[in-house]
Amino acid sequence: MASVDRHRRIIDAVRQTGQLSVAELAELTSTSEMTIRRDLEILAEQGVLERYRGGARSLLLRGDEPPFALREYDGLRSKQRIAAAVADMIADGEAVVIDSGTTCLEVARALTHRRLTVMPLSLHAANALVGAPQLRLLLPGGEPRPGELALTGPLAEASLAALRFDTAIIGCCGLNASNGLTAYDLADAAIKRAAMASAHRVIAVAEAAKFSRTALAFVAPASALHVVVTGDDAPADEADALDAAGVVVRRV
Repeated sequence: MASVDRHRRIIDAVRQTGQLSVAELAELTSTSEMTIRRDLEILAEQGVLERYRGGARSLLLRGDEPPFALREYDGLRSKQRIAAAVADMIADGEAVVIDSGTTCLEVARALTHRRLTVMPLSLHAANALVGAPQLRLLLPGGEPRPGELALTGPLAEASLAALRFDTAIIGCCGLNASNGLTAYDLADAAIKRAAMASAHRVIAVAEAAKFSRTALAFVAPASALHVVVTGDDAPADEADALDAAGVVVRRV
């Protein structure tokens, strides 16, 4: 089992039960207790669990977002397919704002060889775009959230209010026709709304799992989106409901 998959299983198991011993986690993941102890040290440094002698207890509540480092490689091939489809929808010369999140990071990587003006809303995406030969990079102000490195706050909102983009690429924590686009963090939700308001066209990117989730902070109704790009495993009923709301759904 790859370390990312093992970490995900450890987090889910500890989150579900509250706490588990090293021996229980070793049995669950079919690995050694020494490996589990190293995994727990890494996860404790990321703030998702707390070590105690012989085991670990969860620090993530039900509504908390898993850390960026764990999400970055989760479903990576699907995210890359989504990113490639979004890149095909962007014309050379466009001005584009790219939201934070792991799928949006893949979109940024897919645009590095394009002739565009791009404002990324996270330091992860900004780092991916630095040095792109034909790309004009604009950086917003704001305060980066730890780990996520999403730029939030009044400086970021002011940067978005001062500009008009052809396209906004928006990530999400949850998306469905009944509850709309939602985010875990209130400040992040405000930035998403500001990015959407500054753009002529809004493209949301969402893995299939996002359709079954509704996070705490409401961002916008589904009807505020023009296009949703998702995986080919996205539930057909949710895709149909979005289509009925006037949203173009592309499953790739």
